[in-house]
Amino acid sequence: MLDTRARKVFDNLFDKTARLFLSIGLRANHVTAAAFVTGLGAGAVLYFEYPIPAVCLLWLSGFFDAVDGSMARQSGTAGLAGAFFDILSDRLVELSIFWALALRHPETLTAMLALVSTVLISMTVFLTTGMITTKKSEKSFYYQPGLMERSEGFIASTIMMLFQCHLTLLTWIYAALIGVTIIQRIIEAIKLMSRD
Repeated sequence: MLDTRARKVFDNLFDKTARLFLSIGLRANHVTAAAFVTGLGAGAVLYFEYPIPAVCLLWLSGFFDAVDGSMARQSGTAGLAGAFFDILSDRLVELSIFWALALRHPETLTAMLALVSTVLISMTVFLTTGMITTKKSEKSFYYQPGLMERSEGFIASTIMMLFQCHLTLLTWIYAALIGVTIIQRIIEAIKLMSRD
């Protein structure tokens, strides 16, 4: 939702940073790698019980993740390979956070399994819808909107990281919100298939 509707508020910052990075010789793939490493670092730092630095690293990873796409568009290098590595990196960063929390809080196992399951189903619907539709977006593939997109995921993960005393409840809430997103995306996929 925020990625689709509110991103324009930050586009100027992302574009300026992208121009700066390009001017010093960085490429979009370099920044994708930085987003990936920083995001995995967030999971590692979280595992060692430093939630505030972990949150900072997670959001820095998200910032790099937004800038790399702007760099690819500005340099004319946007393509399917970049989209592939970007999506893969995003999921691995999310998993690093979930793994760190689950290992530190084994009592949340059922809730964490539900969360990972909803993420898996949501991404399956997202990617298969992108395959079946001819619609495209600025991301080199069709970006299917929904209640829980990347920014909302960062917000939910941040809350889970900072308020671990309520982790089970927060994890169930996050999973339920992704469940709503799954329903939204399935409904949209059915509409797209009926049109095509």
